[in-house]
Amino acid sequence: MRSLSILSRLVAGPLLALGVIAPMSAAEPGAEPVSTPHRYEQHFLTAPDGTRLHADVLRPTNLPEDAKTPVILTVSPYRSHTAYISAPRLTGGPSTDYLPVDAALRAGYTFVIVDLRGFGGSDGCPDYGGPGERSDVATAVEWAATRPWSTGRVGMVGVSYEAWTGLLGLAARPRGLAAVVAFEPVVDPYSYLYMRGVSWKFSGKPVTENGIRPADEVGLEHVAIASTPGRPDDSVEYQANAVYTSAECTRRYLALTGDHDATDPDWVARDLVTELRGNTIPLFLGQGFLDANTRPDRVFELWRGLGAGAHRAWFGQWGHSDCRFKCGTPGFENEMMAFFDRHVALRDTDVPWPRVTVQQFDGGWRSENTWPPADSRRSTVELRAGRYVDRGYLPGPDREIWSVSQPLESAVHLSGVPTATLESIGPAAATAAVELYDVEPSGRATIITRGIAPVEPRTEIRLLAQDWPIAAGHRLGVRVTDVVDDVWSHAPSGATVTVTAARLEVPLLTEARVPDLTGGGSEAHAKWRVEKTTTLGAEVMNNAVVPMNLVSTNPPHETGQR
Repeated sequence: MRSLSILSRLVAGPLLALGVIAPMSAAEPGAEPVSTPHRYEQHFLTAPDGTRLHADVLRPTNLPEDAKTPVILTVSPYRSHTAYISAPRLTGGPSTDYLPVDAALRAGYTFVIVDLRGFGGSDGCPDYGGPGERSDVATAVEWAATRPWSTGRVGMVGVSYEAWTGLLGLAARPRGLAAVVAFEPVVDPYSYLYMRGVSWKFSGKPVTENGIRPADEVGLEHVAIASTPGRPDDSVEYQANAVYTSAECTRRYLALTGDHDATDPDWVARDLVTELRGNTIPLFLGQGFLDANTRPDRVFELWRGLGAGAHRAWFGQWGHSDCRFKCGTPGFENEMMAFFDRHVALRDTDVPWPRVTVQQFDGGWRSENTWPPADSRRSTVELRAGRYVDRGYLPGPDREIWSVSQPLESAVHLSGVPTATLESIGPAAATAAVELYDVEPSGRATIITRGIAPVEPRTEIRLLAQDWPIAAGHRLGVRVTDVVDDVWSHAPSGATVTVTAARLEVPLLTEARVPDLTGGGSEAHAKWRVEKTTTLGAEVMNNAVVPMNLVSTNPPHETGQR
């Protein structure tokens, strides 16, 4: 079979109806067309295996045509001339929404957008961050570095998948790659789709922001995106590549993305956390603690594993975006462009702000040298034993075991990756989820973080990272349950799980923090404060109390569980 584009469009129909492949509205900041005067041209380049890759090139018009400039590059599956992730575009030309093209052109850079194999105007089979896509990134960097109008130095920029391709560039180390800005990246595609084999759920915007789409169906979405047709004014080659795929190509893609087994060699080979240990190419990394797409999970393991270099990071209370528009602070674009100016354009420029910019959940912004901070230590607390039924869907006390602390005598500051260990009796088909709550004196409880794993005799659970001060007088609440229904997709086993012993390790700062930076809040932060809450009744507040000596004395500890 030469083409599955008709099947893909049938798949795309219901996805588009839910807004699944269209994450933003064209009226939002960043969706406007490029306003800086520029020259625009298209090219095709050839990867080592013969795959033809399409490139859009935007050059400043205030420079001579033959002027050599540094280059900023985005390599993407989402830059079809017809659509940004299948959100229809009314005009032709390059798809530049939400990219810092104007800032780059004003600063004297050439901006290049290259379609990954199988997407946009490029042919070939997508392989979800595999060797083909890694080769595409290397090919794009080296092509941009060797153009007559290039200084030979290339920086990469992107959010989400487009940040993932930047990390693929760091792994490939092509000639000319000078720096990468990657916000909300995929760092390990297995952990992006699954937590210990349990499928994450992604939101169904704009109908709902709650998770409804199991992650193991992501392959169907990408097959649909890969079959987005070109425009009538595109070249013959572009139009042919835009709709072409094959049955075998699609079969391999769906087989990988639907595989829950972390030990599959194809998943192991795509783990950039391991591969980027020791990387010295400057990386500007960002991750929102509230991101329900690329969640705050193994990205911090990647950050801590980087080698010596002029690395930067922003970690804070926002969702799935870079910080040009949606993080609540005006300083990000200046820092990003200064980062490129220093490392790509080799300009004598100071990069403002600290090495790590952190926004804690109470809204304060502060400087750190790394994250989790060097003084984050593990505090171990014992939790209540008990039983729950792995039945899912309808809430009820038979699905959960609560533990709450006494009111805290003094404030504590959670900063890092909590972990939990349960001694359990139950089938492997059942799951154990752990949620942490900040409980106010009134009983109003706000979710801090959560994690899940299949039930084992010794079930070890890594929770998502957070930076969260808990005020004096508040309590720490811990809920052990089967599954959080709008976060993970799990077929209930119907079994009773007996937890005979449980403990939690909470990373706490040993030194108090005073915010030393200015900034506001994000939309995601405001929503979390309202939507991710519940009220604990007297039965829990009075009868689930366990002693929790929240004192951070143990050495730092990070887990590499997938």
